[in-house]
Amino acid sequence: MGKIVVVHPLEPRFADQIREAAPGWELIEGHDRAFAAQHLPDAEIVLGWNSLVEKLVVTGPSHLKWVQNWGAGVELLPLGKFRELGIALTNASGVHPNPISETIFAMLLSFTRHLHTAIRNQTRSSWMNTGEMGEAHGRTMGILGVGAIGLETARLAKAFNMKVLGVRRSGLPEQWVDRMYGSEGLLEVLEQSDYIVNCLPHTRETEHVLGKEQFAAMKKTAFYINIGRGKTTDTEALLDALRNKEIAGAGLDVFEQEPLPADHPFWTMDNVIVTPHHAGSTNFYTERVIAIFIENLKQYVQGIQPDTSVVDLSSEY
Repeated sequence: MGKIVVVHPLEPRFADQIREAAPGWELIEGHDRAFAAQHLPDAEIVLGWNSLVEKLVVTGPSHLKWVQNWGAGVELLPLGKFRELGIALTNASGVHPNPISETIFAMLLSFTRHLHTAIRNQTRSSWMNTGEMGEAHGRTMGILGVGAIGLETARLAKAFNMKVLGVRRSGLPEQWVDRMYGSEGLLEVLEQSDYIVNCLPHTRETEHVLGKEQFAAMKKTAFYINIGRGKTTDTEALLDALRNKEIAGAGLDVFEQEPLPADHPFWTMDNVIVTPHHAGSTNFYTERVIAIFIENLKQYVQGIQPDTSVVDLSSEY
């Protein structure tokens, strides 16, 4: 039997679920950083990520065989070391479809029905008409990166009778997506879409995949919503596109530079909605992370490698 170290505080019910899934295994809960550090060198499984876990991976080898990351993004983790040492890495990719798809539609409907402008007017005590409004029904949505979040967004789009176009590296078709394109079809999707939703991970291939050429290809009436990783978008190119009215607006949950400086133009632009990287926040977050972990843990203790929310270390997501 091995040792499981959790580097985040856990409610007793979640700790009990872990013990039930791995009978006979020692569970160490990281309420105290020093206590966790004492046990990490002997850990076979780690739930969570912090500087202590990073040091363990980077300085390896150790007893470590599997890390369950608490978040979905893994671009800041030492993936080369995971490959070198044969450590399995799983993430929280199954946690986010509901909260993030809801945030996407909150932004989309705010732009379409001018709620963002109405709220700004309210703070100024201005009873000003926001002008003629559009409708989301029957429009075209382009989803860049059709994983779990993109697929849930596509499903919701069908409630608005939208045409849904998707871009994924494989180009494989998917339910709720009317037409799927490979990476080479990006510009074609941008040209057709009224709403462009970026759900892309950050990899060497996707860095600045949305830049000057891509924003120029969009409709002048299009809205760009980025809940993918910040570095997939060239921030300066987006800023220029907004200032030059090449696109109608942008909803941004993540940025190339985080946190966004207080003097950045995005904060005061009327055609931009800015949220501080919290689209994935939900009161069900821990429960869902633990569910992913438990599902994999039940297999692991039987000698089966994790197969849910597994990070492809060669693809970097």
